[in-house]
Amino acid sequence: MTDAKKRKPEGTTSGPHKKARDSDPYLTVPRRIKRQWQVPKRSSGGNSGFGSSHAIGSNCIEPGSSGIWATCDMHKEAKCTGDLIDLFTKQAEEIYGSHEGEIESGDIEAEIQREISGIQQPKDKKLFNPIRVDIKCVLFFKTRPPIEPVGFVHRICTNAFSFGGKQGRWVKRLTPMTLIGKATEKGLDEVAKSVLPPHFHGSDRMGKKFAIRTNIRNHNTLTRDAIIKQVAEMIGPGHKVNLKNYDLLVLVEVFQNICGMSVVPADYDQLRRYNLAEISDVTRNMSNQHTQKQRTPSGNSTGEDADKVDQQAPPVPSSVGDTTNQQDLKGVTILAE
Repeated sequence: MTDAKKRKPEGTTSGPHKKARDSDPYLTVPRRIKRQWQVPKRSSGGNSGFGSSHAIGSNCIEPGSSGIWATCDMHKEAKCTGDLIDLFTKQAEEIYGSHEGEIESGDIEAEIQREISGIQQPKDKKLFNPIRVDIKCVLFFKTRPPIEPVGFVHRICTNAFSFGGKQGRWVKRLTPMTLIGKATEKGLDEVAKSVLPPHFHGSDRMGKKFAIRTNIRNHNTLTRDAIIKQVAEMIGPGHKVNLKNYDLLVLVEVFQNICGMSVVPADYDQLRRYNLAEISDVTRNMSNQHTQKQRTPSGNSTGEDADKVDQQAPPVPSSVGDTTNQQDLKGVTILAE
């Protein structure tokens, strides 16, 4: 049995082909081209905008904006975006009415003027603009007036708690942001000067019990302790920290090079920290308990007891931290969360 000749790779030339190629430089001989790997280029808006975000309905998250952070199940960002747009739009129509005003059909001049103004206005005039951020399971929706993020999200959660039902299949937590700035000490100071005074400054707003909670993602400049200390100083004297029974809760969200702040009311923990999935679980369990009480033959269970179970609020989860670790700073009682 003769030895088989080794197969030469494609594109290699030898013998007459090689001689022909060497003698005639214009002779085309098939050659094997090796494809080289190139690192994918980042999009033009990669790091140019705050938060390194890629806009879906808006440019980017920038200082001076307001909006709502949202979390969702893994790999369900697109579906959660659709659920939240439907939920936000429906809720906005219930609170503020239709976004576009109604014009009588007989008023031709007004209708023409409406068309002209619509052409002159920017296309991106939606109340909610979803922005994709470079982190899994996290979404951001930029809002514009008349939407007030804190009151808007609070209304959604109270309705979900009162009437039950699933508010979006993939939606988890909603975190409203009244104002967003740069994630620096100066930027945090500017945001605090705008967000905190309506809640803590003034003779009629003294004696508040408050707590501060932070959430930091993909950021290593500002620390949690530094943020809490700086915000507490901006709140000023005349108030005390109480992590469990607060009157007002200050939320600070930091993502890459942006930070946002809001002040939410005392029922934040009772509303499961604005987590719609947990609210749905609580209301479903309460409904099941109510049904079981009604089906109980007799004994200690009555219709009144069933009503009490239905009206009973869920237990307020304890806040993180210990209220015994306190220190005084410029007349403000500071408490490390």
